Amino acid sequence: MAKEFSARITKRERVVTDITAGIDEKILRTTDQKLLRGAQLANISLADIEVREQVRTKFNDDSLRELGENIRMNGLIQPLVLHREGNKFVLICGERRFRAMTLIEMQEAPCFILENKTKEELMAIQFSENQAREELHYIDQADSIFGYQKLTGASERKITAALGISKSEVHRCLMIARIAKDVKEAAKRFNTEKYVLLEWDELPNNIFKDEIKDKILEGTITKRLQLKRIISQLKIEKPKRKKKDDSVDKLMKALRTQMKDPAMAARAKEVMQELVGKNIQ
Repeated sequence: MAKEFSARITKRERVVTDITAGIDEKILRTTDQKLLRGAQLANISLADIEVREQVRTKFNDDSLRELGENIRMNGLIQPLVLHREGNKFVLICGERRFRAMTLIEMQEAPCFILENKTKEELMAIQFSENQAREELHYIDQADSIFGYQKLTGASERKITAALGISKSEVHRCLMIARIAKDVKEAAKRFNTEKYVLLEWDELPNNIFKDEIKDKILEGTITKRLQLKRIISQLKIEKPKRKKKDDSVDKLMKALRTQMKDPAMAARAKEVMQELVGKNIQ
């Protein structure tokens, strides 16, 4: 008797549940997928989502409205990421999408729900998700990495391994994070290039550095090239060292004369005593 087999099910007929369906592939490459294991995908009311301090702090209203209309027309492609804390759902990733959906008065949204994650894990997920998006300002990135270091006490090397960015970028971010708050706020307001802040921070503390800071705060300097020109001008305007008289020339002339004519040795000795200020034996 021939063995009976179950009817073959085509791939189209198979039912597969994948919580990462619809996630941007770029995000999947940068975010540690182990941290998303065990997440549940569910529709959650926006009113039940609590928004705390996030990595991103700069939002463009026009861009949010445009995103909202896009979501209205095409739906939300990338779910929000939440962390369940008791009866609360705390937003971890997707504040920009959350704000956009609020603008168009959506009632609920698909969300990945995480549970029992440490602060370190949540910060790593939050940073990686935002890092994959071009809209994240470098100031927000820097403050996020600095916050991660304060929370974990991790070295630059360990931060590099945890967040998947280069050590040199980690170092630059930590430098930017320590810059005065008013300078960083101005940089975000005027879209100042990050190397303006880095190179300004390395200048010696003097009146010239303070003058440049004022220009950064008022938005006069936003480009690295502008800063280089200002620094160059300030160097030219710095008081020059007082030019010495022709003492060196006199000394060299006396020495050459002494070598040629022994009769001038006495005079050469007098000149050198005058210049050096001591007796020459």
